[in-house]
Amino acid sequence: MIKVGDTLPASTLMEYSEVEGEGCSIGPNAVPVDKATAGKTIALFALPGAFTPTCSAKHVPGYRDKVEEFKAAGVDEIWCVSVNDAFVMGAWARDQKTDGKVRMLADGDAVFAKATGLTLDLNGKGLGLRSNRYSMLVKDGKVLTLNVEAPGKFEVSDADTLLQQAQKA
Repeated sequence: MIKVGDTLPASTLMEYSEVEGEGCSIGPNAVPVDKATAGKTIALFALPGAFTPTCSAKHVPGYRDKVEEFKAAGVDEIWCVSVNDAFVMGAWARDQKTDGKVRMLADGDAVFAKATGLTLDLNGKGLGLRSNRYSMLVKDGKVLTLNVEAPGKFEVSDADTLLQQAQKA
């Protein structure tokens, strides 16, 4: 399992873009983790899946609503990573009104989750391999803090925990 001091694994996440921009088209766009984290401080939180009740009611709004506090603490971007495809993450972003606040990044084949060792096997429930629920503060691709949650809990991956850690970093 990834730990504090480790570099994030070289992998590519996907992000749904609503508008065509510099070097990106409307639809899914690749986000190479190493390039996207270079020179930045990222508040990253990961969830088992989009549109789940707790994640939609508590996790995403917690980060979305504290974006200014995170920026004041030196965080450049907030990322939400989930084992879903980019279209689902784009729809969830619209539903949660995260545009310009939280980057909703898809780990469709759980490559990032597997590489970090932070997987949650929900095959018996028909949901396949998912990401564990966790949060981390990442600076220039290196993990500064890591908070991994036990299944079914809502204790350490919330925005308040990571915000406090960012303010101390």
